[in-house]
Amino acid sequence: MNDTQSHERLKGRVGAALATALEEPLAARLYLVATPIGNLSDVSLRALSVLARADLIAAEDTRRSGLFLSHFGIETAMLAYHDHNGPAQRPKLLEALAEGRSVALISDAGTPLISDPGYKLLQEVRAHGFEVEVVPGASAVMAGLSLSGLPTDRFLFEGFLPPKSHARLARLQALAPIDASLVFFETVKRAPAFLKDVFTALGDRRVALCRELTKLHEEVIEGSVSDVIAMLEGRPLKGELVVVVGPPLPADVTDDALEAALRAAVEAGASMRDGVAEVVRATGAPKKRVYDLSLQLKKRLEAPFHEN
Repeated sequence: MNDTQSHERLKGRVGAALATALEEPLAARLYLVATPIGNLSDVSLRALSVLARADLIAAEDTRRSGLFLSHFGIETAMLAYHDHNGPAQRPKLLEALAEGRSVALISDAGTPLISDPGYKLLQEVRAHGFEVEVVPGASAVMAGLSLSGLPTDRFLFEGFLPPKSHARLARLQALAPIDASLVFFETVKRAPAFLKDVFTALGDRRVALCRELTKLHEEVIEGSVSDVIAMLEGRPLKGELVVVVGPPLPADVTDDALEAALRAAVEAGASMRDGVAEVVRATGAPKKRVYDLSLQLKKRLEAPFHEN
């Protein structure tokens, strides 16, 4: 089967699956529907079918969500639901459910209830005995964590920290003992100040700034906190950021241990530069520290041998 035939077969099966889903009745309940964080192709067939069949869509920003829905030809009625109007809108949504209507909740992008007011609606919906169903999909938290290159076995999502440095430092200091990667949302405008506070409160850990996830100019800026601060000097950032900070650095990594790891990498055939990168990734030690040790090791390796 050639590529054209394979693509036609895929399109046929996708179209058939979506058509079948659209014909099925949608139960009256609250649907938590994940939407793309950038690339519209990341939406799931299930999400499209639920949004098309729902009686009402509660959207954080109806204008932004309207563009997304119109891209796929979805004309379901929308109601604005956000932090400021939540108390006034929740009774309307509960009334719709009581009338046997289906309601879909979407955020500006990604998975609802993550850094948005959806959890208050969820609590009230369940308190009134209505069912809730999740339609999972895109998440900036998971996308950023996956791309960061930092440990993913344990992580804590903290969202946005306070905008003022004093309060931000206090929160970061409370997070310092946690042995896990830390995931934050941050604005590009506050990123340099945020990183300086991270350096003060958490030390020179590994960090990854994940920018414009799933979009055309997706980028990961990674290194030690001090390295990334230097990289950002004089460089304006655009887009939205997910910042992942690595777990606490091992306190027992000595210079001798780092040098031994460097020597092993070089003896295995790596260049000194690649060896530095390898040791930094493996130990979490600051790049400058490992680089300085590599210069000392290089001098010793290149020194002429003198017989006694």
